[in-house]
Amino acid sequence: MEHTIYNLIIIGGGPAGLAAAVAAYEAGERSILILERDTRLGGILNQCIHNGFGLHTFQEELTGPEYAQRFIDKVTEKGIAYKLDTMVLSIVQTEDGAKEVAAVNETDGLLILRARALVLAMGCRERSRGALNIPGFRPAGIFSAGTAQRLVNIEGYLPGRRVVILGSGDIGLIMARRMTLEGAKVLVCAELMPYSGGLKRNIVQCLDDFGIPLKLSHTVVRIEGKERVEGVVIAQVGPDRKPVPGTEEHYDCDTLLLSVGLLPENELTIGLGASISRITNGPVVNESLETSIPGVFAAGNVLHVHDLVDYVSEEASLAGESAAVYVASCGSAMSVKETANGTPVSFSGGIRYTVPSSIDPQKIRNWCKIRYRVGDVMTNRRVSVLLNGTEVISKKRRVMAPGEMEEVLLTKKILDNCQDLKTIEIKIEEDR
Repeated sequence: MEHTIYNLIIIGGGPAGLAAAVAAYEAGERSILILERDTRLGGILNQCIHNGFGLHTFQEELTGPEYAQRFIDKVTEKGIAYKLDTMVLSIVQTEDGAKEVAAVNETDGLLILRARALVLAMGCRERSRGALNIPGFRPAGIFSAGTAQRLVNIEGYLPGRRVVILGSGDIGLIMARRMTLEGAKVLVCAELMPYSGGLKRNIVQCLDDFGIPLKLSHTVVRIEGKERVEGVVIAQVGPDRKPVPGTEEHYDCDTLLLSVGLLPENELTIGLGASISRITNGPVVNESLETSIPGVFAAGNVLHVHDLVDYVSEEASLAGESAAVYVASCGSAMSVKETANGTPVSFSGGIRYTVPSSIDPQKIRNWCKIRYRVGDVMTNRRVSVLLNGTEVISKKRRVMAPGEMEEVLLTKKILDNCQDLKTIEIKIEEDR
């Protein structure tokens, strides 16, 4: 059993973990270890063979594997250590302040690793059929959209020929196009909400361009077939999201793909004892992306579900740099460095949550980006940021939707001009 001490351990070798490792290295940290449970680095990007990645980060359009490879190359060039096929079992904080990570793999067996700081980058998972309570048997032919994507793009297996998709998240939209290109017939994409959960560009490029209908305010009410899916019935739902009798439509199909939401992988975070947001299901973090446990940082989809991987990398770079700064401030001691509480970020006007949840102006080096999502489609709005009740930012937004991340940027100059910061508020109002 290996007992090893690192300054920084990063859990997850996907886009968030890779970007955090590179940023920590560039901030001066050299004792870094990445733990990845898959057989290769890159995470979910390895199966995302469509383009559209990297426009913000690299100013060019890349496929998912190409985007991941850019960061894998950086990790390799810098000699950052990583272990593949390694499953993290638990994380605890010891009495002397160390973060103790228990992991296992075939080569090393049981690993007990100690670190001064952690970056949590475990990503997210798809919500399964079990969470939907759809009546019917449990036949073959029901897949999450991400599972179908892996089967088609990595395993070379087409899971079905006549397909119905429930949910209009980005993965479901992309798989509507992918299945069509592989020769399947996608009959319909049904969405429970009165708006799509995906990016507008994906609705246009993946549904409209292929003549695939999107039925909003609809859901699957019955799955037919015992051994294999033989058909599904969808129905319109009312404002209470319950099926409206008499609106049922039957589709003969052999496959049902589910794209009904993503859940941050936070079992390890909860086991560690970090505070969790009831809205995002991710940890509550401050301006440095530090959780409620000092020295433990989080970034990417484990923190909150993103729409663009470029934003994941940007966020993770901040987490990695912050972790390196934290380690340097601890010196050679393993003990916990206590952190002061920042000013809470409040919000109104339809905002569901913000990341970060609090800000300490003294810790902002250049700027602080606050990301948030709205709870409904909004048009002609004005977004304002108020510090101690004084408006410091105001901008118009023609359209905002739950499927697309919004952000405001607080520069250090803006924060420095506000003495004794007591309140931070983001509000959305109608733009008259």
